[in-house]
Amino acid sequence: MTAPPGLPLRRPLAARLLPSRYYYGWYVVVGVALVMLCGIGVGYYGLAVFLKPLQQAHGWSNASVSGATAVYFVVSGISAAAVGPAIDRRGPMLFLVVGVVVTAVTVGCIGFVEELWQLYAVYVVLAASFGMAGGVSTNVIMARWFIRRRARAMSISATGVSSAGVMLPPLGAWLIASGGLELTTPVIAAFTLVVGLPVIFLVLVWDPSQMRLPPDGAVPQTGPPPSASLSEEVQTRRWTLTQAMRTLSFWAVAIAFVLVLLAQTGFLIHEIAFLEDRTGSRTAASLALSIGAVGSIVARLILGGYADNLSKRHITAGLFAWQAASVLLMVYIDTAATNYLFAFTFGCTIGNVYMMQSLLTSEIFGYVSFGAVFGMISFTSQVSSGAGPLLVGLLEQATGRYESAFLVTAAITLAAALVVLLARPVSPPERASSPAYAPL
Repeated sequence: MTAPPGLPLRRPLAARLLPSRYYYGWYVVVGVALVMLCGIGVGYYGLAVFLKPLQQAHGWSNASVSGATAVYFVVSGISAAAVGPAIDRRGPMLFLVVGVVVTAVTVGCIGFVEELWQLYAVYVVLAASFGMAGGVSTNVIMARWFIRRRARAMSISATGVSSAGVMLPPLGAWLIASGGLELTTPVIAAFTLVVGLPVIFLVLVWDPSQMRLPPDGAVPQTGPPPSASLSEEVQTRRWTLTQAMRTLSFWAVAIAFVLVLLAQTGFLIHEIAFLEDRTGSRTAASLALSIGAVGSIVARLILGGYADNLSKRHITAGLFAWQAASVLLMVYIDTAATNYLFAFTFGCTIGNVYMMQSLLTSEIFGYVSFGAVFGMISFTSQVSSGAGPLLVGLLEQATGRYESAFLVTAAITLAAALVVLLARPVSPPERASSPAYAPL
């Protein structure tokens, strides 16, 4: 098998050193997980770690810092939509390198901002790098390496994001207590560079055909796939963004994840602050967030083992309902044990929500135009993710309590569970005369 026109053959150092008896795609899965740890995990969970210390260090209001977080998510969505078509044409490797480097530099700067406008400026640049090294770049790799085992592969690779949720809150709390943000942010920045860049250069390959390998490796390709959406005809069809946006399924996916990620991110970014107020301990609050991240890893790995053969719409709707129930239970039940329990059950949905967004998009629209389609869907959900922390911050500031704000997020999540049921498989447009790898 040779690489399609325009894709050079590639054999990275890891392919020469690691045991060849295993399909190389699984090494790519681990590599993507490490890049997600740096490019997405730091840019996502880091915001929750920095929220309260920024307020305390500078006397800024909750709404002011939450506003910077809102801008961050909007800009990251714009960045993801902008780079999506280019990733389909040229691959994600350059975007990953630039994204990881810029993420490290800008995270290192957060601890040294003095004025509120400086925080907003740093968050804008950090957001642009998040769009480049985030879900579009990493998931387009997974969508090409795996088709029949895509859910399992994505469930493993996405543990990188959740691992950041396990590591960053307690590490950040300890570093902040030891030396404030001036110590914390450079340490996290150095970690991002040391882990991210070697993996990109030495392990990752965009497309399996660059190594003369088929998708899924040793998985038998005979017989019908578990879902008609995983057939070669559907997966290799090219969609223009306009064609995709004319389908009900595009808007069902987009709107459902606009709603759920507004609610999820609004809760998550304020979870440490909420639990710190409730328990009187930043350490206890940070531990709850880490426990939630552990839940995210465990639940995603379990679901990833079965999701390839199940209805993605129904799984997603169930996850949304579970997330809403977790928030409601945390609001109404206040004990030390249940704070951790419901943080765990909420965490079980976090990573799976993002995974299902990628799986629904790739099953409906295939992998050839995944970057462009998913980039636009990611843009809409990132904008709403930015609105979530701001909405929660404003409601908390208006009422003096987080409970009312979290009830609103639970109601929004339940609405999303109904909308996503409309995301049914669709008939693809007629095959274009140009090859699947030709420029858009």
